Amino acid sequence: MGNSALKAHIETAQKTGVFQLTDKGLVEFPEELQRLSSNLRTIDLSNNKIEVLPPSVGKFGVLKSLSLNHNRLNRLPDELCKLKKLETLHLAANQISRLPAEFGQLSTLKTLNLSGNQLRAMPTQLCNLRHLDVVDLSKNKIQAIPDEVSGVQAIEINFNQNQISQISVQVSRCPRLKVLRLEENCLDLGMLPQSILSDSQISMLAVEGNLFEIKKLRDLDGYDKYMERFTATRKKFV
Repeated sequence: MGNSALKAHIETAQKTGVFQLTDKGLVEFPEELQRLSSNLRTIDLSNNKIEVLPPSVGKFGVLKSLSLNHNRLNRLPDELCKLKKLETLHLAANQISRLPAEFGQLSTLKTLNLSGNQLRAMPTQLCNLRHLDVVDLSKNKIQAIPDEVSGVQAIEINFNQNQISQISVQVSRCPRLKVLRLEENCLDLGMLPQSILSDSQISMLAVEGNLFEIKKLRDLDGYDKYMERFTATRKKFV
């Protein structure tokens, strides 16, 4: 991409606070963006070939939305965790296998998309994100949902298309969880905690494409209670 074209995008971003440069074959985070670190609210560099996110990303103090879907990232710098105003982080279709230890310091994060990465476990750092509403962990290699899940504040968690065969009963204690997506995993019906149905806030449970027939759910204790929540939620949107 020519310098003149990049310069034009920089000038526009200076006025709008939004920098969007997608599908341009970029192999690195544009160094020129550093000049705008104090006023950029949105950065979208999706559908490029960026392999490394530089530590300087932590200097974008007013950044609210960062999108790096469909790049080649395999790790995130610790400095990313300094983005105290970040609300939306899209990292789908990269090669990320773990999150920085201090990821829980992203105290204003509401939406997190890590679909299509290389995660083998649910990141327990999510438990420290008090304002998290939606987290997408689909299309990874997660094999189990651990006890720590009870600390996740999200309203919706997407675990579709993983390798999950075990779910901690603690998932039913998630304080705000309404939507739990578990489609196309490796679940036996006996591994699905009945407390999800009988004693949780969950009103939408998606479990198609596992190792049991959906109609068998109706035989489980608590199914009627779950359907009451499901129906009540649907009525709100009619």
